[in-house]
Amino acid sequence: MADSELAPKFAPFFSFAGIAAAMIFGSAGAAYGTAKSGIGIAGVGTYRADLIMKSLIPVVMSGIIAVYGLVIAVLIAQAVGPTTNMSLYTGFMHLAAGMSVGLTGVAAGYTIGVVGDAGVRAYMQQSRVYVGMILILIFGEVLGLYGLIVGLILNSKS
Repeated sequence: MADSELAPKFAPFFSFAGIAAAMIFGSAGAAYGTAKSGIGIAGVGTYRADLIMKSLIPVVMSGIIAVYGLVIAVLIAQAVGPTTNMSLYTGFMHLAAGMSVGLTGVAAGYTIGVVGDAGVRAYMQQSRVYVGMILILIFGEVLGLYGLIVGLILNSKS
């Protein structure tokens, strides 16, 4: 028997589950980070409208989390086709890649949301907090970046 005869027909399901995990969880993390940071920005804007533009950094960083999910989803989708004979190993590698990007996206989005909300409110009170807030936001964003790196490595092994 050839390898192609042993490949199960349901293996691409796990690749599509990886695509869904990357997009759903990554977008959910980005949405939470945007919403939570936006609440803080709205609170700041009522008192100090001049600080709104500098306070948008957490919202931009949250949006990048969704882009990480999109990148890995597109890479996985390119490897799947109706005539592709895929091994179960490849399907599970795609699932792991999507889950690593998606779940770290949730963690990063949550972190950015909480830090962004509290950070912009503190920035309104004391301008020296800004650099510290940006550094903490970067460390939160790096969580999602680590997931993307792992996802790219897993995708290259499939």
